[in-house]
Amino acid sequence: MAKATWTAENIGEALEEAISTGKILAYYQPKYDAITGKIVGAEALARWMGDDDKLIPPIQFVPLLEKSMLITRLDWYILECICVFQRQQLDDDIQPVPVSVNFSRMHTYEKNYVDKLCTIVDQFELPHHLIEVEITESALAETGTDIIQFIHAIREAGFDVAIDDFGSGLSSLSFVKDVSANILKIDKSLLSKNCEDEKECVILESIFSFAQRLKLLTVTEGVETKEQLNFLRTCGCNIVQGYYFAKPMKEEDYEKLLRNSDSENSKDILMTQPTSRMTQLLLNDIFMCYPLVIICNLSKDNYYVMAYENFTNRSYSSTGVYHELIEHTAKTIHPDDQEKFMNTFLIQSQLDAYARGEHTRQVITRQRGDNGIYHLAEITNYFVKSSSSNDVFAVTLSKALSAEEQENMNF
Repeated sequence: MAKATWTAENIGEALEEAISTGKILAYYQPKYDAITGKIVGAEALARWMGDDDKLIPPIQFVPLLEKSMLITRLDWYILECICVFQRQQLDDDIQPVPVSVNFSRMHTYEKNYVDKLCTIVDQFELPHHLIEVEITESALAETGTDIIQFIHAIREAGFDVAIDDFGSGLSSLSFVKDVSANILKIDKSLLSKNCEDEKECVILESIFSFAQRLKLLTVTEGVETKEQLNFLRTCGCNIVQGYYFAKPMKEEDYEKLLRNSDSENSKDILMTQPTSRMTQLLLNDIFMCYPLVIICNLSKDNYYVMAYENFTNRSYSSTGVYHELIEHTAKTIHPDDQEKFMNTFLIQSQLDAYARGEHTRQVITRQRGDNGIYHLAEITNYFVKSSSSNDVFAVTLSKALSAEEQENMNF
């Protein structure tokens, strides 16, 4: 059926005919580790082969399928194609990489969506992590709060969820905060000026910064130049995708690419890691040792909590007034230790210590945990002078002492 005769009323018949005759194909665009260049995944893209064996641009059929709600039929068919491919990889003793499938916002109206997703994938006995679900940023904005439960249900079923086209123009920061998606795909429009424009760079750096803090895996699409790749590496981008590496390709070409790709990274990772990635590794180690990390501006009397995972007491606000934080913390300290704690961490006491040339202030005290039990906690402040102002900062590192460490303490 020629494109000129397609309408919202008859495109359904054309779609079913194209599916039955093998005219609907799944193309694959590989995704690469931004540092090593190793293939770590792919995105599945629907392609329609015309009667002349030429590909019909998606713009000519996707809007019609969206309008007629038939886009869901196409999405489910592409998922089945991907499952067949992934199953064949496993049968050939090849460890497949995850493949992401685009799902229209129309699926949010399918009450049995998650059950159907699981049924199709389980039919091929595939681990759920081999299929990623991509949902566009526009779907987040248009479907409202229902999308939060929708994505939560998908994640609960063991599938990764990516927010696609992030930064394409719609504001979805509030949804990023609320939804349980674990992958953020940066829209190619943010690379329009080849990462040479200052505003563009600042925006990208900010996105990667908050994504790292939220433990979101980042994928940047539309990478076409070496300059873009080099900049993304400095920002700590995890995965890249675009014409610089590979265009969307037929299944057989993608399979050949996978077979020919190096199974091992031959480069020394320490020689290829950007400073931002190495800094993140360092921070991860710090957080393992000190689950409570707070940045304090002693001069301005404010603070910011960087992390407080697995700490005995989790009742700290993420930001606030520093002297109020000290007063709040003192209430969790054993009564016999409160005076020592306050004398150590009162703002003026710390500023005086800094003026005397001291570099740290430390106290080991008994602190009441969320379970009501007192634990020995080590709290250390490291003084830092700001390079851009006269403010004095303190980095607070806190940890609960181990049983072995407590044996050496006399409390």
